[in-house]
Amino acid sequence: MSDVVVCKFGGSSVANAEQVEKVGRIVAADARRRFVVVSAPGRANAAEEKVTDHLLNVATHGKQFQERRTGPCPSDSRKAVLAKFSQLITDLALDGGDILAGLERDFATTLEGDKRTAFLASRGEHYAAKIVSRHFRKSGLDARVALPEDFGLLVSGDYLDAKVDEAAYERIAKLGTGQGVAVIPGFYGINAGGDIAVFSRGGSDLTGGEIAYALDAKRYENWTDVSGVLEADPAVIPEARAIPRLTFKEIRLLASKGVNVFHLDAMLRCQRREIPIHVRNTNRPEEAGTLILNERVPEEGIVGLARLDNIAYIYLQKSALSEDVSFTAELFAILEDFGIHTHHYPTDKDDIAVVVDQEDLKGAINDLRRTIDKRLKPEFMEVVYNLAIITPVGLGLKRNSYAIVDAISALGRAHIPIEMIGQSPSQICFHIGTQQAVADDAMRILYDALIKRSA
Repeated sequence: MSDVVVCKFGGSSVANAEQVEKVGRIVAADARRRFVVVSAPGRANAAEEKVTDHLLNVATHGKQFQERRTGPCPSDSRKAVLAKFSQLITDLALDGGDILAGLERDFATTLEGDKRTAFLASRGEHYAAKIVSRHFRKSGLDARVALPEDFGLLVSGDYLDAKVDEAAYERIAKLGTGQGVAVIPGFYGINAGGDIAVFSRGGSDLTGGEIAYALDAKRYENWTDVSGVLEADPAVIPEARAIPRLTFKEIRLLASKGVNVFHLDAMLRCQRREIPIHVRNTNRPEEAGTLILNERVPEEGIVGLARLDNIAYIYLQKSALSEDVSFTAELFAILEDFGIHTHHYPTDKDDIAVVVDQEDLKGAINDLRRTIDKRLKPEFMEVVYNLAIITPVGLGLKRNSYAIVDAISALGRAHIPIEMIGQSPSQICFHIGTQQAVADDAMRILYDALIKRSA
């Protein structure tokens, strides 16, 4: 294990000059923070669109905002991106004419298709790293830009869903021999042909995790605009607190069920090398945040509540379907063909229910029904819409069913109908489905019964 700390700063942390200055102070406060991964600038106010969304709008000739109808056209998005970087350069008092000129050249790219989309989508992180490194040097830090195309962050797979290649780690490790602070743009790498390819959205987290893994870092700090992983959605539970410690298993369960913290795959490499991930608040660096570890002592039953909204389930009934392995295999093949994401699939002797993202059914449900009828011939099929799935998570649930009893009892006393309930195989979380219309009430009730009471 090395003594370096890898830091990733999200879009809100580099949204304007004031935020970039905070980043500089945080990095300067600890000499071990020698590797800084940055996202594209986020929203400085609620009226703004994110830089990456503007770049995708340019890359796709306006498709990014097409469904909204009132969204900016590609030329407006191009102007917004240039204005954003120009404002950062001006407010930080930097010499950045070459950055703006480079961005103008990039907008004129002759690339087409996914190559074009990946290249333009990466420009937010690319130029944010250059601006942040220049601000660091202006503030007295010994800093340099380390671009993926220069040090060789090799990726494979699709241009818009890249995966880090094993050959990249040896190249990344050589970054550790450099002096000062390396500022690295997140979200993208280069493939064997030298073309830029991007990770899925949130991919700057993934870059940070891969850098930490390759360097065998002491810690990976993920700086954002919240003070750690919260017990529940603060929009519903304003008093929700930061969870002091979580295991990788717990955070992956929470994140997969709706807690929007950071890219799930960013954890995998850190978990393998037992590198702690520390989620902290750029705006409140004095706060402890949440430490994610391979192991912790379970001091409580439930640590947090996750929630998935806009959920539906497809219910099929056919005599003895559980005895026909091909039935379930064919069902999931159909769902995959239609691009439908699944979450749970409880089964019984004669029936199966598949919990899916409701959004995936839009425009497809009629053809999906016909395909299922034709290929599986169920005796009965029903689709139930407008559900929310609430998932209490905690190591203390292992071989302890009292929390499930408490949850059902609390919802029953409040006359909240339960649409579904199930426990995960790991026994450290369970799922309760309610109608979307009462989901906020159900969250409040479950928080009071399972977390607040035990505080």
